[in-house]
Amino acid sequence: MTPHLKRWITGAIAVPILFGIIAYGSEIAFAVLIIAASLAGMLEYNRMAFGEGISREKIQTMAIAFVILLTAVSGDFRLLAAVMSLGVMAAMMLHLLRMREGEPDMGPVAKMILGIMYVPLLMSHFILIRKAEEGVLWVFFILVLAFSGDIAAYYAGKGLGRRKLLPNVSPGKTVEGIIGLIMGSIAGCLLFRQLFFPLLPVWHAVVLGLVGSVVGQLGDLCESALKRAAGVKDSGALLPGHGGILDRLDCLMFIAPFVYYYQALIIR
Repeated sequence: MTPHLKRWITGAIAVPILFGIIAYGSEIAFAVLIIAASLAGMLEYNRMAFGEGISREKIQTMAIAFVILLTAVSGDFRLLAAVMSLGVMAAMMLHLLRMREGEPDMGPVAKMILGIMYVPLLMSHFILIRKAEEGVLWVFFILVLAFSGDIAAYYAGKGLGRRKLLPNVSPGKTVEGIIGLIMGSIAGCLLFRQLFFPLLPVWHAVVLGLVGSVVGQLGDLCESALKRAAGVKDSGALLPGHGGILDRLDCLMFIAPFVYYYQALIIR
């Protein structure tokens, strides 16, 4: 079975489940889904950052990540900021207590702080936006923005791709693919707005599709850089044909905060 076929089979199984939870599940059911996906992503990040096996850094990052995600369920952004701040402080203080001998090494704690700010903090915006007015539509809007662009980028890059974008980070990405991504995201956002979200002004849909596609692609490249630094091709093997959970969440983790703040600060 080819990787491309595995990719489509995985999508055919996962998409209906995801659709059902978002469309018909409660806020709590959706939060459980996000928490589970985020913790799986955190496990993959820890494996790339700290290697195989169990370590204190891994245990601490998982615990802090879980508390951050649970706090997001409250919908109180001030409380989330407080927990995030305390989590960073706790990571640094616990690391400080272990530096009794030798030269101070802040590398491990830097990786810990990056991890808890990268995965649970960014993913918590899915929980926050689900609690907003028309939250279900906004969640679907984010998914349409990401996946319509992803599909367009894949086929545009495969059929027309000539000029490499950042070969040292992601050799497969091309300038032509990025153009396809932007066009696909804008088209997907406009179509979704026309069919399901008419209250969203057209120009907002265009701006969200344009900027969101670029932001999401930067998220994809950032995750690729993490994999390059760790010397791995995929973040994991949880999703056949797609790699790990972070390989699917990379762009979404950047798009979700952008859309959340755009709708909260600009549209309202």
